Amino acid sequence: MNIRFSALLGITLTSLMVILAVFAPLIAPYPMEAVIGGVWEGPSNAHWLGTDMIGRDILSRLLYGGQITMLVALGASLIAFTLGSFFGLLTAVRGGWIDNVLSRIVDLMMAIPTLIVALVLLSILPLNLWVLIVVIGVLDSTRVFRLSRAVAMDIAVMDYVEAAKLRGERQNWVIFREILPNALTPIIAEFGLRFIYAILFISTLSFLGLGVQAPFADWGGMIRENKDGLVYGEIAALVPAGAIALLAISVNLVADWVLARTSSLKGGRDA
Repeated sequence: MNIRFSALLGITLTSLMVILAVFAPLIAPYPMEAVIGGVWEGPSNAHWLGTDMIGRDILSRLLYGGQITMLVALGASLIAFTLGSFFGLLTAVRGGWIDNVLSRIVDLMMAIPTLIVALVLLSILPLNLWVLIVVIGVLDSTRVFRLSRAVAMDIAVMDYVEAAKLRGERQNWVIFREILPNALTPIIAEFGLRFIYAILFISTLSFLGLGVQAPFADWGGMIRENKDGLVYGEIAALVPAGAIALLAISVNLVADWVLARTSSLKGGRDA
């Protein structure tokens, strides 16, 4: 199987960033909250990326922040795809009033800006990682519902699905043995895009003060903490912003390659 250069680059960068996040406690030169230098010191041998607004090592906080950011994004994406895919496939198979009711609920949820809904919910709910994961996952499941429903409806009219129904196969068999395997590739590709959306969403919430809370650190919170340094030409806020951009680009490169290999979207042509 040939892998184009952009996909290989994306896989390499994504894998590297995930490894750095997973092993952050072993790699980080200093504890996450340790004050070990002056305010906004520049890069040096002791602090490769400098220090932040109270003298903490930016590299250490970047590694720990990546761990929390990716953990929350992964949890939210898994919830979004579990809910969205299940109900999307269910409505495609059942149709009728179930399809109408669920589709109208999703339309209503999507009519209201997601950020506004999240800000309202997080302002009245306890602010912790579990609440953050569930809120983002449920709100993002509407997009997954739309995709999985559209893909499943195209597959549900195929001859092999009709044959399974005529054989008397149960609904669960039709969903999980006939439709899901053939809808899996575009859903997996969409997972990468939703994962990046979750990271951007988490970072936005943290920048606004309603995302990841202390003692944890995340990339959006690091930008908020150090944004005032931009006035003085300090790069502390640009480092986590660059990490978000790099991860988004690398994951998108992989997702684009997966989409390019999806026969239903590219006519079966290898990318």
